Amino acid sequence: SPLLLGLLPGRFSVFPLFFLALLLGFASLLWLQLSCSGEGPVPGGGQSRGAPRQPCPPQAPLLPAEDEPSWGAHRLALLVPFRERFEELLAFVPYMHRFLSKKRIRHHIFVLNQVDHFRFNRASLINVGFLESGNDTDYIAMHDVDLLPLNEQLDYGFPEAGPFHVASPELHPLYHYKTYVGGILLLTKQHYEMCNGMSNRFWGWGREDDEFYRRIKGAGLQIRRPSGITTGYETFQHLHDPAWRKRDQKRIAAQKQEQFKVDREGGLNNVRYRIESRTALSVAGAPCTVLNILLDCDTSETPWCTFG
Repeated sequence: SPLLLGLLPGRFSVFPLFFLALLLGFASLLWLQLSCSGEGPVPGGGQSRGAPRQPCPPQAPLLPAEDEPSWGAHRLALLVPFRERFEELLAFVPYMHRFLSKKRIRHHIFVLNQVDHFRFNRASLINVGFLESGNDTDYIAMHDVDLLPLNEQLDYGFPEAGPFHVASPELHPLYHYKTYVGGILLLTKQHYEMCNGMSNRFWGWGREDDEFYRRIKGAGLQIRRPSGITTGYETFQHLHDPAWRKRDQKRIAAQKQEQFKVDREGGLNNVRYRIESRTALSVAGAPCTVLNILLDCDTSETPWCTFG
């Protein structure tokens, strides 16, 4: 502009200015390439902030050939309990699809989206996901949407010997007690049925995993955990920001006492729900199925399922 040119020395021509603009543009493109390929610093810093950077331009998703023997015979149903955490989901689906594909694991991601007006029920959603995952999958991963594996040595293979707790206490960034089985847990479908799934009595956040630990032990199953992983608490990236998205930790009516009891009757056999819709989606080239799920609640049995 005339104003800008007026600030420059009298002999300064427009060509050095044009060359400087080209140089700045090239530097900006180089910084963008480094930052999204993982060679530059993480914006905002810290392990738990933001989503893992994707290669740029985005790489095509890996898909197994049906007759490719290196992918193995088993097929994983990745069950992701979900409600309104879309920014985490957008990072999770393409990341996990590529992570599992690199490991040659046949898989299908099921987003279990609770669309009713009751409090969030992670355990019931997993029960529904198990029942709706179809006969072409023979094992499941109960997987939190805000927990991403960073170490490629983690095993997501078929857990024939018993439940395999990927996010074990010595690796999970937050929960370190010995009986913890949350975050990421793999089971064969046969073993999940032996436990009668998870209890449907846990509305709100927490405790359903602790009750499921007792079910696993009651079914005579042995929990296995990763070995030889040296990355410690940096094995996973935790996307959840508790200051921005608070968890529903209310304990209503008799819920304080009930949360420590073992549910010896309920589970897969009595989960009550309706599938409002089933939609096949592609997120950044990664396929998944979204199940919009309406759970039902008997308020005489669990009055704490409502926000009131």
